[in-house]
Amino acid sequence: MNTMETMANALSGWGLWIALLGACLGTYFCRAIGVFLSQSINQDSEIFRWLAAVTYAMVAALTVRLIVMPLGLMATVPLWIRILVCALAIGVMVSKPTRRLVPALLTGTLLMVGYGVIR
Repeated sequence: MNTMETMANALSGWGLWIALLGACLGTYFCRAIGVFLSQSINQDSEIFRWLAAVTYAMVAALTVRLIVMPLGLMATVPLWIRILVCALAIGVMVSKPTRRLVPALLTGTLLMVGYGVIR
């Protein structure tokens, strides 16, 4: 019996339910520890400010990478179109930042879909 058949047999019947139960217990155990420890954590500390900065930097870097060096279908769209769509979506976002996230996302999405339909 090869490895794939062994895994298929292990994850059939009760094995699948046991795996699901184990995954749920592991997830909720970690969440419970986080809730328990959250009372003693100062969110304004230097470490959390640093973590927030690193998180924003990673999101910004991934966004720029998706625009400049995309994979798949997005790579067929010319760079100037991708940058133009991004600039227009940011323009919508900046027009009223507190209530423009969804319209900005829709603007970028619809412009890219529109480009794909026209092309």
